[in-house]
Amino acid sequence: MADVFVYTDGGARGNPGPAAIGVYIENGSGQPLFLSGKKIGETTNNIAEYTAILEAYNWLIVNKNLLDADAKIHFYMDSLLAYSHISRLYKIKNENLRQLVLEIWEKEKNLGIPVFYNHVRREGNKKADLLVNQALDNLI
Repeated sequence: MADVFVYTDGGARGNPGPAAIGVYIENGSGQPLFLSGKKIGETTNNIAEYTAILEAYNWLIVNKNLLDADAKIHFYMDSLLAYSHISRLYKIKNENLRQLVLEIWEKEKNLGIPVFYNHVRREGNKKADLLVNQALDNLI
């Protein structure tokens, strides 16, 4: 399997409030490899966004053997803050977010595959957003 495309989203109804994550991973042909939508308890939108990214990394690490030696991972997220923190564009002032970003960077390093982060508008992240809302609405 060549390149892998990862769409992540997190949301909370209220901030903080009931929160959920959505992760949608597909191969270069658009075939789904992994879908996850689940509640994560009461937290903030930002914590949910970063938690979704960690969920994706957990799957990628466990399933690394399915990826080609020359594979590249392309992350897509609609959180500009998460994108900017993970890409090292913004300084991380919140300690809770800093700990999550450090964990993300560690997982990226352990994966050992080139990773590219991309910020997209909400319309470009519909699959992950749908999983968040389905989880919050108890549909999955």
